[in-house]
Amino acid sequence: MVRRQRLTILGATGSIGASTLDVVARHPDRFEVVALTGHRRLDVLETQCRRHQPRYAVVGDIGDAKRLALSLAGTGTEVLAGPNAFDQIASLADVDVVMAAIVGAAGLPPTLAAVRAGKRVLLANKEALVMAGAVFMAEVRRCGATLLPIDSEHNAVFQSLPPSFNGSLERSGVRKILLTASGGPFRTTPLAQLANVTPDEACAHPKWVMGRKISVDSATMMNKGLEVIEARWLFNAVAEQIEVVIHPQSIVHSLVQYVDGSVVAELGNPDMRTPIAHALAYPERIESGVGSLDLFEVLQLNFEKPDLQRFPCLALAYQALRVDGNAPAVLNAANEIAVAAFLDGKLPFLRIADVISAALDAVPSASVDNLDAVLNADAEGRQAARQALTKLGQ
Repeated sequence: MVRRQRLTILGATGSIGASTLDVVARHPDRFEVVALTGHRRLDVLETQCRRHQPRYAVVGDIGDAKRLALSLAGTGTEVLAGPNAFDQIASLADVDVVMAAIVGAAGLPPTLAAVRAGKRVLLANKEALVMAGAVFMAEVRRCGATLLPIDSEHNAVFQSLPPSFNGSLERSGVRKILLTASGGPFRTTPLAQLANVTPDEACAHPKWVMGRKISVDSATMMNKGLEVIEARWLFNAVAEQIEVVIHPQSIVHSLVQYVDGSVVAELGNPDMRTPIAHALAYPERIESGVGSLDLFEVLQLNFEKPDLQRFPCLALAYQALRVDGNAPAVLNAANEIAVAAFLDGKLPFLRIADVISAALDAVPSASVDNLDAVLNADAEGRQAARQALTKLGQ
C-alpha cells in the first residue's frame, strides 16, 4: 500500500486553500491533511478542521488562537499562533507537500521555510518569487526542494514545456512564453468611466472567483504583471521572452511558442482545482472535480494585445522586471498599499498605478541577495507608497 502524502496548507481559508481541500477530499487514500492555517476567518477554519481533522491549526493572533482552541476542544487539533508557528508547520519533518497559498508578502517567510526544509512546494503565492526571485530560487536549488506552479498560467506553461526542460528555454527550442489574461471586468469599459469604479465593481471578475485583493489586481492587470515576474524565475526567462495575451474566454490558460513555429497550449474550464490536482499528483493525473472542456460549447477563442494605456500597472511590472534588484519587491509592496487604500475607499481606482509609479521612483535601486535585503525593499516600498498616498491627499 502506498503511503498517503502528508499535506500542510498555508492559507487554507482562501479560495486556493478551499479548492485544495476539495481535491484532497476526493482522494482520502492519497492525501492526509496535517496542518491548516488561516487569518481572520476563524469560522471557516474551524469548519475545515472539523472536517479534515488536521494535527495543527495556525492563526496569526494569539487571541484568535485561544478562541479557536476553545471551539476545537476535544477534536485532537492543536491550535498554534504567531509567525514562528507558520514556519514550524511549513517545515514539519513528516510533511511531504506544502501548498503555499497565503496572499501577499506575508506568505514569503513560511514558503521559504518549506523550501529550506526540502519540501515539495506547490506555489500559489506569486509574491514569493516577485519579491525574492533570486534568493528564493537559490534556496530551492541548495535545499533540493521541488517547486510546482499553481497559478493556472504558470501551471499551463509547465505542462506545455517539454518533459526534458532543464532550465534553458533556448536549449529546449522555446522562443517565447505566452501568458494569457482575461482582461478582468474593465477590458471594454470606456476609459472615462474608470474614474468612478467602486471596489465591488473591481472585484466582480467575469471568469474567476477570487479574493478581493487579487480581484483588484486582475482589474488593473497588476496580477498579470506579477505573473510575468514570476515566470521570469520559474522558467529562467528574460522580459522579452514573456508576452501577455488577453484571452477573455479564459479557456487557453497559457501557451509556449517554439522555434519551429509550433505553439503548444493547455486548455480547460476556468477552475483552479485543475492545476491544483495536477501539482498534487504530479507526474500522475487524478480526478479534480472539474468537468471536461466541451469545445462545441466554447465555439470561438479570442485573443487581443493588452492596451497599456488602460492597464498601466502591467507596464510598471515590466519596468520593474527590467530594472531587477529591489524594484520588483518595491512594486509588490506599493501595490499592496495602493490596493488596500482603494478597497478602503481612500484611493480612486485610476490612482493605483500613480502610487506604485511614485514608489518605484522614490526608492533607489539596490541589489537583493538575501532575505533581509528583500524585507528591507518591501518596507521601503510600503513607506514610499504611504508617502505617495499622503501627497495625493488620501
